[in-house]
Amino acid sequence: MYTCGPTVYRYAHLGNLRTFLLADLVKRVLGLEGYEVVQVTNITDVGHMTDESSAEAVDKMLLAAEDEGLTAPEIAVRYTEAFLRDTSAIGIQPASVYPKATEHIPEMLELVAALVGRGHAYVASGSVYYDVGSFPEYGKLSGNTLGQLRPGHRDLETDPSKRHHADFALWKRAGSGRLMKWDSPWGEGFPGWHIECSAMSMKYLGERFDIHTGGVDLIFPHHEDEIAQSEGAVDDRVVSTWVHGGHLNLSGQKIAKSSGNVVRVDELTERGIDPLSFRYLTFQTRYRSMMDFTWDAMAAADGKVKQLRQRMEGWGHAPHAGGLSDRADELDGRFRKAVGNDLDMPRALSVVNEAASAGIGEGEKLSLLTSWDAVLGLDLERAVRESYEPSPEISALLQERDRARDAKDFAKSDAIRDRLASMGLEVMDTAQGTRVRPRA
Repeated sequence: MYTCGPTVYRYAHLGNLRTFLLADLVKRVLGLEGYEVVQVTNITDVGHMTDESSAEAVDKMLLAAEDEGLTAPEIAVRYTEAFLRDTSAIGIQPASVYPKATEHIPEMLELVAALVGRGHAYVASGSVYYDVGSFPEYGKLSGNTLGQLRPGHRDLETDPSKRHHADFALWKRAGSGRLMKWDSPWGEGFPGWHIECSAMSMKYLGERFDIHTGGVDLIFPHHEDEIAQSEGAVDDRVVSTWVHGGHLNLSGQKIAKSSGNVVRVDELTERGIDPLSFRYLTFQTRYRSMMDFTWDAMAAADGKVKQLRQRMEGWGHAPHAGGLSDRADELDGRFRKAVGNDLDMPRALSVVNEAASAGIGEGEKLSLLTSWDAVLGLDLERAVRESYEPSPEISALLQERDRARDAKDFAKSDAIRDRLASMGLEVMDTAQGTRVRPRA
């Protein structure tokens, strides 16, 4: 799975993060079904321009560097780290790899050269453009066929040296004042916006991979141009399934840096809201749909998550060990059917709340919600872990392990650790000795 990642020149906001939550949800549901997912999420640290249609456009990375008195690489490091902190705070599992655009210029140049060699691209005034007329299927993802596109459209560059107004840049000639530039067969320049994703997705996932995710705003031109680049280079379909998430609105307006109405993860924390509760909020709307954000709805979602944790704490610490009852099995089947039905999370949440009040054993409830949390990512066991008190049997094993460690009998110490782990416990070595808690 390839996920279009952040442009690291500013902090991510909740609108951005809803899109990344979609990719995380896809990954978690596939995991529930037994699949191992290799996920690539790119870091765009060059290439996004202030206006894709203007020859005078400036790279947003350079503007941020000038604003903050840092170099472009320093800006990239600062906001990459912030992005990873924010995604972790809302329970997004790490990608397998986070390739950076600036570290894959050779792969981009190789791909551009291949497209030129195959007749899909041409050189004009030191820049290289993709010839959309050479790709008959252009527009198949977005429906924006060549006959519908007008010169001067906000997403179309108006360089007079282009053969067709819809042709897009694979490589751009660098002007004298350009700081981030690289040598190429066509002179000094820098990559176009779209080429990085084609180059990096195929480097790490091959010429055919399963899923590509992103926001609905990337369908055109970004993903449409990706298809033309990738398929033009290998003469075959590359992405099997495209998944796009809807916008997040605040007061009826899309949350965006350009609108100035951003809400960040830190603001949730400042208001006493668990950032994981943002997951619950987004699950109340189908991922394809536009979603409205309000602080009242955010507070209600936070209250619901904390209530579920408290109820789980009241059910004890021992999940049901045997087979599920018919009623519990039916609930489990409905949850799995909901998440498998095009990620129907509103229905899945309905099953969660029904299970919490169902007339089944508390151990079964604990087992169901614990297993479903692999998809939900709400850390529903938090209160259970924090209130955990080891049984006399567990306490005796902890003391025995500490004695073994003091005697440097590490074979015995490791054996006891493995036994505790097999009982579903996380084993921690502290200055006060061995401590355990239920594994998250």
